[in-house]
Amino acid sequence: MRLRCAVLDDFQGVATEVADWSGLEGRVEVVTFREHVGDEDALAAALADFDIVVTLRERVPFPGSLIARLPRLKLLIASGMRNSVIDYAAAQAHGVTVCGTGSSSTPPVEMTWALLLGLARGVVQESTALRHNGPWQSTLGADLQGARLGLLGLGKIGSRVARIALAFGMRVSAWSQNLTAERAAEVGVELAASKEELLADSDFVSVHLALGDRTRGLLGAPEFALMKPTAHLVNTSRAAIVDQDALLAALREGRIAGAGVDVFDVEPLPADHPMRTAPRLLATPHLGYVSRANYATYYGQAVEDIEAYLAGAPVRRLP
Repeated sequence: MRLRCAVLDDFQGVATEVADWSGLEGRVEVVTFREHVGDEDALAAALADFDIVVTLRERVPFPGSLIARLPRLKLLIASGMRNSVIDYAAAQAHGVTVCGTGSSSTPPVEMTWALLLGLARGVVQESTALRHNGPWQSTLGADLQGARLGLLGLGKIGSRVARIALAFGMRVSAWSQNLTAERAAEVGVELAASKEELLADSDFVSVHLALGDRTRGLLGAPEFALMKPTAHLVNTSRAAIVDQDALLAALREGRIAGAGVDVFDVEPLPADHPMRTAPRLLATPHLGYVSRANYATYYGQAVEDIEAYLAGAPVRRLP
């Protein structure tokens, strides 16, 4: 009997195009889901007849309650090698092998700069005005050279964002709870004495931290009150690091000049979500990891994970 494999959240319909699944032909039937299934009851029903599930990033939680309702599930593959929404203990208890894939840090670095540059030069507003016969030049761009970029986090992604900022002639400072002056010096940036100092001094603030107990809600109303009214925030990391209500209030009340956001508390974003109509917001539908090369890695290595599992030697096991 052929096994059945569900590929979730294949929004663009490219999962079976960017990788070679032909080696599984005759052994595994692959079914892609173009639409997001977010409700647990609906998801349990949709996946009831599948032995393998390939899930994209952390968009679909797999708590123990869901895993218990999927008796056929034997292999769960998540893109990337870190996933906070899978109950690994429950998976092990129900005999489900969990594997991951590689993931490049390059696309989120590039996405960060797409948002930052779009904010600085009013690209969306000016392009929209041009296409609809609006005013010719209605915004005044913010200069990057000489401006200060404050980075919350200086890991793999943050450090690459920093090097690009230095090439633009920006002054760069960074802060995180464990960041040392030595690490900052390696990247060529300044270590901010505190989160508060970084926020108060920066013209642009970009978030590059992992979500955890210490970073959840790290930026709230008190933090937005410290920022310059001319400052911009960019978040391509995790939505929960920024208090969403506080961000909406800061944008609506003009406490900051604008924000570039690629991550949200609910994804896909509901039609009536306030982020869809917030002023001073440049928003994108979580495109940070979405690139052809990254997808080729995700789905190509998902195929490898399936082949290894069928051979009795699973690779890239999580956690």
